[in-house]
Amino acid sequence: MKIDIDNIRAETPGVQQVKHFNNAGSSLVPQAVSQAVIDYLREEELYGGYEVEAKYQSQLEDTYVQTAKLINAQPGEIAYMESATAAWGAAFYAIPFKAGDIVLTGLSEYASNYIPFLQLKKRLGLEIRIIPDDSYGQISLDHLKNMITDRVKLIAITHIPTNGGLVNPAREIGEIANNAGIWYLLDACQSLGQYPVDVKKIGCQILSATGRKFLRAPRGSGFLYVDDNILSQLEPEQLDMHGATWTTTDGYEMRRDARRFELWESSYALKMGFRAAVIYTLELGIENIWERVQSLGQMFRERLMEVEKVELHDKGKEKCGIVTFSVKEQDGSHIKRELAKHQINVSISPANSTLLDMQERKLPELVRASVHYYNTEQEIGIFVEKLSEIVRG
Repeated sequence: MKIDIDNIRAETPGVQQVKHFNNAGSSLVPQAVSQAVIDYLREEELYGGYEVEAKYQSQLEDTYVQTAKLINAQPGEIAYMESATAAWGAAFYAIPFKAGDIVLTGLSEYASNYIPFLQLKKRLGLEIRIIPDDSYGQISLDHLKNMITDRVKLIAITHIPTNGGLVNPAREIGEIANNAGIWYLLDACQSLGQYPVDVKKIGCQILSATGRKFLRAPRGSGFLYVDDNILSQLEPEQLDMHGATWTTTDGYEMRRDARRFELWESSYALKMGFRAAVIYTLELGIENIWERVQSLGQMFRERLMEVEKVELHDKGKEKCGIVTFSVKEQDGSHIKRELAKHQINVSISPANSTLLDMQERKLPELVRASVHYYNTEQEIGIFVEKLSEIVRG
């Protein structure tokens, strides 16, 4: 099945207002998603929050079924969370680290992941070791193999980093981790919704993802996957009456599924919107989405290379829909402001978002222009035309 772009754009009102190249930040949601949120909120307004939750219990439960289907997991391995950061952090801080344990990670690791590494280094004596890049700028599998020791507790990798087109070799990393009996945490924040993700093929025990980016779900939604085989070894730092049951005066029993990582209170309206976004993605087919995103990304890079003073900074053997560049003698914030005057949305990747990689490449910031399947070749043409005018001054 090929994606019907005209129909998709008809279901995406935002494309009439802006040319949205900030999908790695937050995509334009389709009407089906926003309507699911609005309809649920309206019922809460009229009938009460608890009562509406009870009415839609089967649909809310179906969120876990649909999300599991998206990544080839089981519903009991899914926890609905308010963000990828909350999901990642809940799992990471539940891992039973001890002093001297090693975590292996990459040069392109995101700040919100690396800061917890530093925190446990300070608090517990966790050791952080950086896996070098290979000649393509992705995780070096050879170096990773050579870094495996009996002190390595965790391999934590960002699948698609925030600041470039790179797709890290997640499946090959999983093979190395599993052969060594090491837990593998994959940040799929930028891959879910644009790239096929199968946790069984990848071999990760933990995966975190957001809704707002390529999945086209509302802000404030995301999920955590935890392999059932390690779940019993993880106790969340924060438990409440949803994640555990108070059984005796001085005792409690945790849930047996991944929902031990959830808290009792959350936005059910956003959860309904998240479910609608997952179903929307499943109906389009993630393979179809990836084919179009990859094609648009390649076209975009080729067109940008034609613009004077523009330098591309994407890495990786396999590239995605995130396109990063800089303009000689002009800072990224200026480019962003000028493009916004033409209703073109981009974002800026500052150095401190992926500090190790940006320092290694001596880059103070990057303009990030990320395509999705609802973008068009015509929009790319307009983007390049307006950017050329800005560059010429």
